[in-house]
Amino acid sequence: MTIPPSPQQPDASVERAAAAAPVPPSERFAARTSGMVASEIRALFAVASRPEVVSLAGGMPNLAALPLDALSAEIGDLVAREGQVALQYGSAQGVPALRAQICDVMREEGIEADPNDVVVTVGSQMALDLVTRLFCDPGDVVLAEGPSYVGALGSFAAYQARVIHVAMDEHGLVPELLEQALRSLAAQGVTPKFLYTIPNFHNPAGVTLAVERRQRVLDLCAEYGVGVVEDNPYGLLGFSGTRYPALRSLDRDVVYLGSFSKTFASGLRVGWALVPPAVRDRLVLAAESATLCPPSFTQMIVSRYLEKHDWRAQVKAYTEQYRERRDAMLTALDTYLPEGCTWTVPDGGFYVWVTLPEGVDAKAMLPRAVTARVAYASGTGFYADGLGSRQLRLSYCYPTPERITEGVRRLAGVIEAELDVRRTFGLPAVPAPELRRGSHTPSPDTA
Repeated sequence: MTIPPSPQQPDASVERAAAAAPVPPSERFAARTSGMVASEIRALFAVASRPEVVSLAGGMPNLAALPLDALSAEIGDLVAREGQVALQYGSAQGVPALRAQICDVMREEGIEADPNDVVVTVGSQMALDLVTRLFCDPGDVVLAEGPSYVGALGSFAAYQARVIHVAMDEHGLVPELLEQALRSLAAQGVTPKFLYTIPNFHNPAGVTLAVERRQRVLDLCAEYGVGVVEDNPYGLLGFSGTRYPALRSLDRDVVYLGSFSKTFASGLRVGWALVPPAVRDRLVLAAESATLCPPSFTQMIVSRYLEKHDWRAQVKAYTEQYRERRDAMLTALDTYLPEGCTWTVPDGGFYVWVTLPEGVDAKAMLPRAVTARVAYASGTGFYADGLGSRQLRLSYCYPTPERITEGVRRLAGVIEAELDVRRTFGLPAVPAPELRRGSHTPSPDTA
């Protein structure tokens, strides 16, 4: 007697027919697209933008300090006087006047550069994507801090690079662990294409690479033949008044990425890469293939702003605004978060990195936090290897101090509820060993 196949076990002939069915042309994707996944943070935006939710998730700059009336008049004058140029195609490398001004901006962190080595891009994310495209073949290794910027991890995955994280402490990237990773890879015959690092006011960790470690990191990479890509969007937004030397100021072979998104206006999407001459021509060709040319209009707006307005005073205004919000965040964390939570104490930038007690999963807890009308970015989105389940990023750049305080209060209630569940089922919450307990004092001296 023939027994018909069960619904759970389809006939093999059906399986063969399904396998042989042609794939529609619109679904014949390149293999590299398998690494393209939606960012956990982007997925949060729809929920976090609801007015009743206090969003501590996104890193949106607060533009309240911008002189919008003056900028409006400047933009109108630009169109009236130079519209024929501003609204036309331009150079793939960027407006020459802006490239020279970018060199002036970078000089604030000790970088002496030639405008010919600057390539303007549509935000520094484009620069990072193009640099990855230039250097990485499928399977190549990229070193990155753990945790690391989610946009960088997305670019590395899109080009099928393999990310190996190097841990940080409160002083930033740990040189001994970097050396350990380099030695281990060398023993396997693997040379990473580059180290990707955010040395100042790290996203998401909030820490700054100690000055005494910077040359050691560069020396290690040089010893093992590994390039360095320095991403520095927050470098001018320090709260102590200290300007840390860029890695590029110590080594002219460093690829440096910069942006006006955090120090002027993110919506203009103007960033840049400062690259060694050997990289420049290829980077310009890659930029041409991606966008033909960056928009002259937005570049000329930034150029006029730098020329006619006190941009240093504007950076100072932003810094004071973010310092006030950072202080509100730290006070709220000290006041409300339960014992066993630890966090970093940023000396600039936008972010605080929180580690939860043992057994509390930040990603699993997020829907309950949203129900409690607070949003954050769970830590797993900042690792390429599945780590970060006990960690989360809190952003203080956009909400008012009052909203920050209320958001942390709501978050603390959610964490307490998670801990209550563990206590109910006899699972003790063990204090986390990672990074020191937060307080009002800044990060340990990085000078």
